[in-house]
Amino acid sequence: MSRDGKPVLVAGGGWAGLSAAVHLAARGVPVHLVEAARQLGGRARRVRLGELAVDNGQHLLIGAYHATLDLLEQIGVPGEALLRTPLQLDVLAGPRHALQLRAPHLPAPFHLLLALWRARGLTRHDRRRALAFGRFLQGRRGELADDDSVAELLRAQGQTPATVRLLWEPLCLATLNTPLARASARVFARVLYDALFRARRDSDLLFARRDLGALLPDPAMAFIEHHGGRITLGRRVTGLRIARNRLQAVEMDGETIDAPRAILAVSPEQCLALCRHHAPLSALADGLARLDSQPICTVYLQYPQATRLPRPAIGMVGGLCQWLFDRRHAGQAGLMAAVISAEGPHMAMDNAELGEAVGAEIARAHPHWPAPHAVRVIREKRATFACVRGSDTLRPASATPVRGLYLAGDFTATGYPATLEGAVRSGRVAARHILENLQEDTP
Repeated sequence: MSRDGKPVLVAGGGWAGLSAAVHLAARGVPVHLVEAARQLGGRARRVRLGELAVDNGQHLLIGAYHATLDLLEQIGVPGEALLRTPLQLDVLAGPRHALQLRAPHLPAPFHLLLALWRARGLTRHDRRRALAFGRFLQGRRGELADDDSVAELLRAQGQTPATVRLLWEPLCLATLNTPLARASARVFARVLYDALFRARRDSDLLFARRDLGALLPDPAMAFIEHHGGRITLGRRVTGLRIARNRLQAVEMDGETIDAPRAILAVSPEQCLALCRHHAPLSALADGLARLDSQPICTVYLQYPQATRLPRPAIGMVGGLCQWLFDRRHAGQAGLMAAVISAEGPHMAMDNAELGEAVGAEIARAHPHWPAPHAVRVIREKRATFACVRGSDTLRPASATPVRGLYLAGDFTATGYPATLEGAVRSGRVAARHILENLQEDTP
């Protein structure tokens, strides 16, 4: 397809890099994917806890993740690998159900509007204001002219303290991983509209029946290699060789490798380190340097196998834990994953203190459960970029000023927050740029 016949170098084996490599390999483009770690998956990978294989942070997919679902289908992952359930939210405040919301089998957006009107735990006034907010989002098709904070948006739309505490704040933390007072209203509105107002199935909740490594990285690696691609683990791209605004080569652990075309699908910190010393990339680097990060903590608690939740996941308010997942759907009966998104006082606790605090909160919510016999904490201190107001202006485009060099990652300008869907979309966009570049260079 090109004059030089050199493979496209994809630096980074997270979901963005895998998405790009699959997209290229499927179209017959030679690909060489390099990953610094000893396994693929990035921040959504398999982690071993003794005999258990769990996720490096509990993830949830939704029906609106069309790019992700298309990718899984493309690499041969069967539909039954995901447990699909209609939108249902159960939020506990201690042992009490503070909110119960069920979406009926109606076309969007009527399924949401009726779910809000019937929601238990909200007063008539709460529900009316929530419905008004829904109509506001629908009327603007999820697009806002100004990027205020989510807190300011909700205040301007007259949302009550109850709906903010029980509904909008949990959804904001789950999707943007950024506190209400700082989170981007523009991105939040876009995500809500895509998930809740386009099609009823878009609001479905999708729970992986296997660990994340088995869901995407393993079958993606098999697909890439089957289509002639090459994957190298344990090697890191440490530098770029650029001349006359063209990518010439990359440096990997002291070795220079010809690479006229490359996709950097690395973390924003690594991307900044690679770009900051090159004049054509200085504006891009300046934006990355101003892009902050947010943590996610996941506490895994192993209870007796008979211990279970009534649903695959429930919300929790009034403490540290925001969402509790029952890993029974992944074949791990009795294993619970407690998720704490964004910054907060929990970051000052050590793992033992945090595990004990979360265990105590779960015990208050489920007083008849026995104590867990094992607790493990997984922290991602830079799990996502901070999706704050104005952050869209800092996020780089996939195409860079350097010919042949492209970016992928959930931090790029996808319009989405740092989600699996954003990562997959970014990889596909970068791959399309590569295909255009190859066509232009073909005699």
